[in-house]
Amino acid sequence: MKMHALSGGRLRVRKSVYDADADRGATMELPVSAFLLRHPQGNVLFDAGYHPAAAEDAAARWGGMARIMAPIAAADDTVVDNLRDVGVGPEDVDLVICSHLHSDHCGCTAFFTRATLLCHASELAAARAPDSDRSGYVRDDWDQPLPLQEIDAEHDVFGDNRIVVVPLPGHTPGTVAAHVELDRSGSFLLASDAVSFRDNLEQGTVPRNTWNVEEATRSLALVRRIAADGATVLFGHDDAQWSTLKKGADAYE
Repeated sequence: MKMHALSGGRLRVRKSVYDADADRGATMELPVSAFLLRHPQGNVLFDAGYHPAAAEDAAARWGGMARIMAPIAAADDTVVDNLRDVGVGPEDVDLVICSHLHSDHCGCTAFFTRATLLCHASELAAARAPDSDRSGYVRDDWDQPLPLQEIDAEHDVFGDNRIVVVPLPGHTPGTVAAHVELDRSGSFLLASDAVSFRDNLEQGTVPRNTWNVEEATRSLALVRRIAADGATVLFGHDDAQWSTLKKGADAYE
C-alpha cells in the first residue's frame, strides 16, 4: 500500500481561532491536506479539501464563514487537480473518508462520482441539523448524491488493519481519523482537525472552533496513546509539519 499526501489548497484564517491571545485582526496561513491511500483492494481518499468555487468566490460559496477563513490558493490547487500528479482521476477513487463535514475537508467530494462516502453518524446528524450553518456546515459541500456508509465506532476499512477509521470527537461531534499501517514507512495517524497543530497535542490546548472541549481533550489522550505505540501523527493544518512531508507522486510505502 502507498500513501500520497495531497494539497487541498491553502487558507487564510483569523489567528484568534487557534490562539486566544492573538490580536483580533491578525491572520495566519494554513495548509489544507488530503491523503490518497492506494490499497490493493481500492483507492481510498482521506478528506477532499475545499471546492474550487470557494477559491473563486469564498463569500458566495461559504457565506459568513468566509469572514473567518478564505482560500488563498488558485482555483486549480485542489485535491482533484493534485491527484493528477499521482496519475489518479476522480473516477479511480473508490472510497472517500470524510474526517468531518466542514467545507475545507469535504468540498471536493462532489467530483468523486464513483466513490462511496464514509462518515460518522454523529457528524451527519450535526450537518443535517436545522441550524448547522452556524457550526460551519455548508450543504452544497457535504450533501452529495453519492452512496453513503455511516459508522458509529472504530472501523477497519478492508479488514486487514491497514486503514482503520478511529472516532475522535471534539472538534465536531463526529470527527474521525485514519490509522494507516505501511510496510516500510510505518504507522501514521491522519488526525485532521482532531489535532490541528503539534502544539495542540503537546500542550493539550484546543482551538476556539471546538464543539466540545471535554470530548476533544479525551480524543487528544487517545491520540497520545496511539503515538506512544509508534504512530506518526499527521496534523490537520500544521504548516511546519506540512513543509516536511513528501507530496504528490513521492509516496510513503
